[in-house]
Amino acid sequence: MKIKIKDFRVSHDETVDLKKRLTLVEPIYESKRHYKELLENHVAQLSAQQEKLFAENSYALLIIFQAMDAAGKDGAIKHVMSGVNPQGCQVFSFSHPSAQELQHDFLWRATRDLPERGKIGIFNRSYYEEVLIVRVQPDILRAEALPEDGVKNDKIWHERYRSIVDFESHMHRNGTRIIKIFLHMSKSEQKKRLLERIDNQEKNWKIQPSDLQARQHWKFYRQAYEECLSATSTRDAPWHVVPADDKPSARLIVSQIILEAFDGLDLQFPKTTPAREVELAAMRKQLDSE
Repeated sequence: MKIKIKDFRVSHDETVDLKKRLTLVEPIYESKRHYKELLENHVAQLSAQQEKLFAENSYALLIIFQAMDAAGKDGAIKHVMSGVNPQGCQVFSFSHPSAQELQHDFLWRATRDLPERGKIGIFNRSYYEEVLIVRVQPDILRAEALPEDGVKNDKIWHERYRSIVDFESHMHRNGTRIIKIFLHMSKSEQKKRLLERIDNQEKNWKIQPSDLQARQHWKFYRQAYEECLSATSTRDAPWHVVPADDKPSARLIVSQIILEAFDGLDLQFPKTTPAREVELAAMRKQLDSE
């Protein structure tokens, strides 16, 4: 199966219905060996592109992963970014906000961790939690101590969508390209993976009672994701709904999405100017004289 990224992209004017979006596609690979070869090829290309990103130092790349528990965010990050230079890439995970973070606007903590020019930043969950888990669990919203008139109705979610779109537009204008990935997993596949975490002692640490509590709100999370994806997928920062029931296929799709984003930047190593050639010649002469 050839990967067509447009099949997974959410258009800027689309009303998302996740029931109509696939959680499983025909395998992109023919065998485990073939999958490994494809992924290694993608990883090598990503490594080469990252080097150009760093050398050109004009753009930054922010990759956002969102998903329900056990959808494979950690695995996708680990496998897809395995060949990237750690000095040029940072991963940040966003859990429950701290007391200090609750004293600021909902985007504040994310801005501290944005990637510098020439680097890749990865958000394992992100500021999008503020229109997802916070929407499903209103106790978190109350803990943010917002002005009472700002949380009376659903107006707050539309205001937050607007804040997010404006924030991402600002980043795009200033050279940060944003890749947004929602790993779309079925409820039955999540059950299978959660049971595996219970039955496999080496994976026991991965599961918490809160995972099962969140599962009880599956319908509400799906609705929250549908509205969020519809409201915040833009031309410059579109969402990609990646079928996640088959982890290898999901990783290949994710890596291809990132590669296409790099291709759109047309990165080049800086050209050597005449003045730089003179400087290099002087350095060579100095070294040759040792």
